[in-house]
Amino acid sequence: MRPAPALTSVLPPVEWQDRSTRHEMRVDQWVTPHLERRRRGEPHPVLDFLFTYYRESPGRLRRWHPGAGTALAPREGGPAPHGGWRWYRTDVRGVAGLDHAAFLADRAGTVRFIRELLSATSSRPAFTGCFGLHEWAMVYRADERRHPLPLRLGRTGTDAVVEGAQIRCSHYDAFRFFTPEALGRNRLQPSRETQVALEQPGCLHATMDLYKWAYKLGPAVPGELLADCLALAADVRELDMRASPYDLRAHGYRPVAIETAEGKAEYVAAQRAFADRGVALRRRLLEACEAVLGPGPAPTPRQ
Repeated sequence: MRPAPALTSVLPPVEWQDRSTRHEMRVDQWVTPHLERRRRGEPHPVLDFLFTYYRESPGRLRRWHPGAGTALAPREGGPAPHGGWRWYRTDVRGVAGLDHAAFLADRAGTVRFIRELLSATSSRPAFTGCFGLHEWAMVYRADERRHPLPLRLGRTGTDAVVEGAQIRCSHYDAFRFFTPEALGRNRLQPSRETQVALEQPGCLHATMDLYKWAYKLGPAVPGELLADCLALAADVRELDMRASPYDLRAHGYRPVAIETAEGKAEYVAAQRAFADRGVALRRRLLEACEAVLGPGPAPTPRQ
């Protein structure tokens, strides 16, 4: 096991307390409405995904971390509370930081997989010709749907869009929700075993998953990066559902009609913008992986 890297900085209390407060305020724009809706028993067809499909709890999400290589000087009342959290340690000076050995003992395999996946994804060009048809394939010829919402084009119209399209979904965690009748219509047959080989940066779900990889890296990721990934996931999720076959106008969402040329163009423009935002976040997540694992192999250059 590699020795713990030298700390690059120790933050004074005034700085880390301010950053912690700012982090809580930022993520509360998603956490607070979610908790209020949950108390009222009011599910949200778009935003609940950030807390049900993705499994980071609101409490853990509100915790700010400085990230690997940065520690926290004690405040006047004693060490930072982080010292009592999992995978932290407090030294004799009262400085709290990531317990590198304990973190690697528990999470090394996860960190290596994330690094491999993100590095492979970064090496590929973005494909933007899928038009969000994965959501349509999830309801194709199905009597029951994942969301209790009306279909914008009805049953027959929805099936006709699927039958008239070429589906090329590369993301296993979208493909696994295709209806049995839709599986064979996908040009690719992604699996968990081929995830690293197939994932590409234009995919909306691969972009949303940057949030998942951020929280799975836990205290190795600075809170600001986690929040940036959450913000991107929330924006992508909105497009994902607006371009879906569901009619969300009653919830305030204008549809992106991907069955039309205009809708396809709107979808691709937004998809490319999200892919561009994902480039920087993917790079920052790789830096977090390398902070605990050391430099990995260079990705294969794009062809």
